[in-house]
Amino acid sequence: MSNPKAKYVCQRCGYQSAKWLGRCPECGEWNSIVEEIVTPKLHKWSFPERPPVPIDAIETRDSPRFKTGLSELDRILGGGVVPGSAILIGGAPGIGKSTLMLQTLYYLSRQKTPTLYISGEESSEQIKLRADRLGIGSPYLYVFAENALGAILEAIDKIKAKVAVIDSIQTMFTEDLSSAPGSVSQVRETAAELVRLAKRINLAIFIVGHLTKEGAIAGPRLLEHIVDTVLYFEGEKGHSYRILRAIKNRFGSTNEIGVFEMRESGLTEVDNPSEIFLAERPINMPGSVVIATLEGTRPILVELQALVTPSPLPQPRRTSIGIDPYRLSLLVAILEKKVGLNLGQQDIFFNAAGGIRVDEPGADLGVVAAIASSLLNKAISSGWVLLGEVGLTGEIRGITQPEIRLIEAKKLGFTKAILPKHNIKHIKHRNLEIAGVERVEEAFQYLF
Repeated sequence: MSNPKAKYVCQRCGYQSAKWLGRCPECGEWNSIVEEIVTPKLHKWSFPERPPVPIDAIETRDSPRFKTGLSELDRILGGGVVPGSAILIGGAPGIGKSTLMLQTLYYLSRQKTPTLYISGEESSEQIKLRADRLGIGSPYLYVFAENALGAILEAIDKIKAKVAVIDSIQTMFTEDLSSAPGSVSQVRETAAELVRLAKRINLAIFIVGHLTKEGAIAGPRLLEHIVDTVLYFEGEKGHSYRILRAIKNRFGSTNEIGVFEMRESGLTEVDNPSEIFLAERPINMPGSVVIATLEGTRPILVELQALVTPSPLPQPRRTSIGIDPYRLSLLVAILEKKVGLNLGQQDIFFNAAGGIRVDEPGADLGVVAAIASSLLNKAISSGWVLLGEVGLTGEIRGITQPEIRLIEAKKLGFTKAILPKHNIKHIKHRNLEIAGVERVEEAFQYLF
């Protein structure tokens, strides 16, 4: 047996060094390199070996997905939980990850599916208190307060669980390693072992992960690579609404989002997010405009707000919440160069109301319209909804699936829409007044 050896590992990116360094040369983080002792493995979990077989000889099984009982979660996962899949879910502390997982297992257990909730952070009594608050109880929902990998694997095998939750991976450890729980080595080894078990016995497993101060899941990037699906739970402080977003999904789309509301009784689904995001919209106020964005297959109407005010600073501020700040700077430059608006000495504050993040280029027209409305102090009529991507020369470019966006706008009482002229010919059912434009200046002629 070889003697234990020391190595130095970056706790952010997993970089290994033979000596201690103040700054990681891989990710540039200071004071993130920690000494870990490498010891020989005391035991090895064995599984039945499967020899390589020709692809033509493999028999596929049409395993139905597990319906979680939460249609918003099923939508993100591509229709339900795939047996044998590993799902990583991350989010800020207190945002509702544990609540969501407990509710999911409860709905699955009502279908007489054996489920196991494994917690390394809470005792069984604490989990029971939360379950009572949520009104959860089922003989098929098992709770296990443990963080030793060996005991967890034995528990999964004992109750023949079909779905399991690990809450959280940073608290789990294997005795094969002498490093502390939460270290890169422990997270990597325990996660790999759990995923390997899931694939072997067709177990669907949810792995809860903590977030770093930068907003990424703590631990090595390998953690996101070895799982099948990565979900992020988002939400602004002070807002009761939570958004679940897929970053990676081998069994479905990564464009879908799920919207939940946190209540005393737990997380409840929001069937029509557009109504929520527009509920407190001010009417006929400068700087406010509504866009129809698309999240996967779901159209969502979002209010964009801009505040443009003279800056007392040598370098004006450009602050944005909900949209990419670099995209905002680009659109401000287009307004100055191509439209002729004087924004060089103006502070610009931008916000997507409701805590949602808008990533698609189809929101560009709404962004420039809100900025112009605030600068000119002219309100945009509350009946308008805007769609369109803005190019660097000031042209309005086409967007995807404009018709379903307009249908959603009609449902919520909007009467007029501005669209890229390229999209007009593809719209069969015109339920509201439509204006097709080719340049930003044309859109402003309709709005102001």
